[in-house]
Amino acid sequence: VGLSGGLDSTLAILITSVAMRMMDRPASDMIAVTMPCFGTTERTRDNAVELAQRLGATLKRIDIGEAVKVHFRDIGQSMEDHSVTFENGQARERTQVLMDIANKVGGLVIGTGDMSELALGWATYNGDHMSMYGVNGGVPKTLVRHLVKYYADTCDNEELRDVLDTPVSPELLPPVDGQISQKTEDLVGPYELHDFFLYYMLRCGFEPSKIYRLAKQSFAGQYEDAVILKWLKNFYRR
Repeated sequence: VGLSGGLDSTLAILITSVAMRMMDRPASDMIAVTMPCFGTTERTRDNAVELAQRLGATLKRIDIGEAVKVHFRDIGQSMEDHSVTFENGQARERTQVLMDIANKVGGLVIGTGDMSELALGWATYNGDHMSMYGVNGGVPKTLVRHLVKYYADTCDNEELRDVLDTPVSPELLPPVDGQISQKTEDLVGPYELHDFFLYYMLRCGFEPSKIYRLAKQSFAGQYEDAVILKWLKNFYRR
């Protein structure tokens, strides 16, 4: 499992931990891989390490920065050009590392991407988009948060509470003053809105005008109508 210190990978390793107990296999059979690079903050890195240790997983720390730089030199990508190539190059390197470790030990790469990310295309094709077993693939982001919160409250786990307080981010752009600079919901919109849209589109088959009308009623006083419409259009575009 690639462990970033974010919500999705946290839920993925919690699910894997439960599966290990159900199969009477040692927790150390889980290989948690943290792969810091240009956008990694100390907060997420430390949470990933502490969670892996608490669960008893085998922890590997592989800094992918130099490997990504070599790849960028090979393809002529400037380190100053923080384009989609800069971002996706890191995600694909992480997936290569995970896949190769899985081959080496005869294991499975556990996918971390959730249903909301898949719906919005907020994943790197041939990167975190791929795995052998995508345990979060049918779980929308708001439910991911709820499940991690339930586990944190049940187990009185401070690391999980800090994960919940961390802004959702792929951490592919350099931090500013040690803080996360790339916040997903600033870019694609609030997940509570997108999950609302997704539910009524997929489960009920409602057309956009009806979903918009329902959203205006459900989020009255929380989001202005123009904001709801903006993100609804973005949802359908993506």
